[in-house]
Parts: sequence; C-alpha cells; structure tokens
Amino acid sequence: MLFVLLALALPLGLSFENAERRRLTGQVQSEAYVFALRVDEALSNQSPVQELADLALMFRRQTGLSVVVVDAQGAVVARGGSHEPGRGADLSRRRDVGTALRGRQITLERGVGGEDVLSVAVPVLARGVPVGALRVSSSLAEVADGTRDNWLLLGALCGIVALVVLLVSTLLARSFTRPLAELDAGAARLGEGDLSARVDVPDDPPELHGLACSFNATAERLEALVRSQQAFVADASHQLRTPLAALSLRLENLEAEGPEFRLDDLDGARREVQRLARLVDGLLTLARAEDAPAPTEAVDVRTLVGGRRDAWVAVADERGVLLRCEVDALAVRSAPGRLEQVLDNLISNALDVAPVGSALVIAAHRDREHVRLEVRDAGPGMSMDQRSRAFDRFWRAGSERRHRSDGLGGFGLGLAIVGRLVAADGGTVELLDAPEGGLAVVVTLPIASTAVPAPSVPAGR
Repeated sequence: MLFVLLALALPLGLSFENAERRRLTGQVQSEAYVFALRVDEALSNQSPVQELADLALMFRRQTGLSVVVVDAQGAVVARGGSHEPGRGADLSRRRDVGTALRGRQITLERGVGGEDVLSVAVPVLARGVPVGALRVSSSLAEVADGTRDNWLLLGALCGIVALVVLLVSTLLARSFTRPLAELDAGAARLGEGDLSARVDVPDDPPELHGLACSFNATAERLEALVRSQQAFVADASHQLRTPLAALSLRLENLEAEGPEFRLDDLDGARREVQRLARLVDGLLTLARAEDAPAPTEAVDVRTLVGGRRDAWVAVADERGVLLRCEVDALAVRSAPGRLEQVLDNLISNALDVAPVGSALVIAAHRDREHVRLEVRDAGPGMSMDQRSRAFDRFWRAGSERRHRSDGLGGFGLGLAIVGRLVAADGGTVELLDAPEGGLAVVVTLPIASTAVPAPSVPAGR
C-alpha cells in the first residue's frame, strides 16, 4: 500500500506543480499581450514618458505584476514595480528584452533579489515593426507556497490512508495469527501429555479452518490410541494373571509332591503354558493390527476361501459340521495375510458354537464397489447388547455362546482382532442374523479393479 501511495502521490504532486506553473505562465502572458496593445500606440507616437509611467503604475495596481517598458533601443521608459530598473537603464543586452526587441516573445525564470521570478517579454509592434518591448514579471513564491501546501495535503492524506491500512492489516494479521497461536499452544499442551488439548475452529480462512480441524482430529485419534493402549495393557495384565496363577499353583503342587507327582498335574501345567502362549500370540496379533496400515494388493477371494476351507474341513468333519462355500470370482484390496487371519478367527468361532449336523457357510458376493464376505453358522446367535460389545477386547459372550475350545475366542480376542484387521484394510464388520438361525459375520472390503481368475471351490462335502 505504501508503494501504491507513493506511485500515486508523486505524479499527482508533480502534476499539480506543473499545472500551477502553466497557470501562472498563461496569466502573465495574457496580461503582457493586453498591456502591449495599450502601450504600442503610445510608443509609436512617442507619447510623453509620464503617460507611459502612469499606464505602468495602473497595470501594477490592477494585476499585481511588475512591468518594465523599453523603447526600440532597449532604454527603460516606464516601470511598475520596485525591483524593476529605473528609467533610462539599458536592457537591450538582457536576453529576454533583446529577444523581444527582435520581434519574438520569450518566457523564462530568473532570480531577482534572492527570489525566483517568472518573466514574459513581448515586443511592442507598430505596423508590424518593433517600436519597443515590455517585460511582465511575477514572483514564483505563490506557486512554491501552493505546491508546498499541496505536498503537505498529499502527505497528510497518504498518512491517514497508511494509518487506516496499518490498522486494518494489523486486525487481519491478528485474525490469522490468533488461530495459529492457539494451534501452537494446543500442540505444546499435546506434546506435554495433555491428550484433551483442542483448539477452536475458525470459520475463515479455509486454510486455517482445515488446519484446526486436522489438529483436533489428530489429537482425538492420538487420545483414542493412547487410551486404547492403556486399556490394552490393563486388560492384558489382568488376563495374563489368571493362567500364570494357575500355572504357579500347578508347579507348587508338583514341588510339594516331590518324586510322587501326578501326570495330570504335569499335563495341567502344560495346558496352562499352551493357553498362555496362545494368549500372548493373540495379544501380539492385536497389537500388530493396530499398527500403521500395510500396503494392500489384489487378493483373489475364491482362492483365499478355498485355502481356508481345506485347512478347516478336517476340524469341521470331526465336529459333524458341513463346511459349505458360496464364493464368486472376485478380488479385494487387502494386505497379505490379513484375510487369512480374519477367516481363521471367524471359522474357529463359528465351529465352536455350530450344532452337530448343521452347516457353516462361507459366502462372498459383490455389493456395488465392495465385496461382501460372510461367515454364517446355525448356533445360538447373539443378542443386540452382545453384538454391541462383541468387538471389545477380552469381552466374552454368555454361557449360551461359550466357546468349546481354548482358542483366542476363549479370551475374547477373536472378534477384536477381526475388527481391527478389517479396519486396517479400509473395510467394515457387522453382526447380523443368519438365515441358518445363528450369527452372520459380514465383512465388507473394497473391491479390486480387476478380479483374479482362480479355480472354483467345491460347494461342500
């Protein structure tokens, strides 16, 4: 703005000064022409000098301009003004007077008594022949005073504009820096461990609005992760305490019995160790599921389901459950190995509650831009309250849906692991009623751009 003010004020001030000079020059030239018409007859007729002197004094009183009249030889014959030469003075050698005596007008500036003066010299003609000349002069002090006043006015206006712009700019700058300062303070509080630190979201500008929203979202995510890890550690410590206590008791019994220990105590201790190992493996899997997402790739659903079916069909046969697959040729976006863990947990949980002679169905179909993967059983199902808590770590259903094995489901980690693995792939999991009468676990994942051809999977056994 200061640059703009200077770019406008400087030309304006110079234009005003030039305009004042042109105005004064035009005025002096006009008065000189008019006075030359009045004295040409007096000079050509050689009128008395007193008459010319009276004309000069009258001109001085009427216009306020100084005037000097010279004859054809350049000698002063009349004057009006104290600074003009006296009568009889020879001005023929002066540039302005000499030029006028040769029949040409001239305008110039000169110094008189330490003051700048604008002079206009014109010839006095009689029948086209110069019979003398006159020089009209005006002080440039008026122009200088007007120019100075104009510069002062322009400076004052520029100062007022600059002050207003400064105030507005300061307010605008503070409107930008205040949210930034709040963001800085919020980040400092967050870095010091205050997980509840949030900042106000300004409406404008859009960049600060988005930055504040991102900060609050990051803070909320960080708080959720830290709280989740704290709960994870607390729950894990609680869950690990039970098998460790049982193992300690078994070992104390073995120590008390000495060489006469019983094999069932030793087998019980081994089972507790295996149970503890499975719990630790489940906790590690859950922790890895909450890490940063791994790169995804196209995974053929039919091949994946076929591989897991082959892995679990012997267990299903042993429990008298028919393992049936209904899978279309589709591909999903997932990290390598994740869907295998998801299906293993879901199939294990479903087999634990499936009645003898029932069917366990694994289905996969396209749903717009996603793949809908379902694992359905004919077990007791879950109530709405149980479904709302099913994905919480270490939560287990009531006695009607107790798992018969000592797998991860027995610790309440199976569905928690499934939920986090699917979320890491950008998918969702929901629990619905199955047509078979039990529970349907529905996994929805983004579909890959192209399906990978794969051999078909048998419908069942």
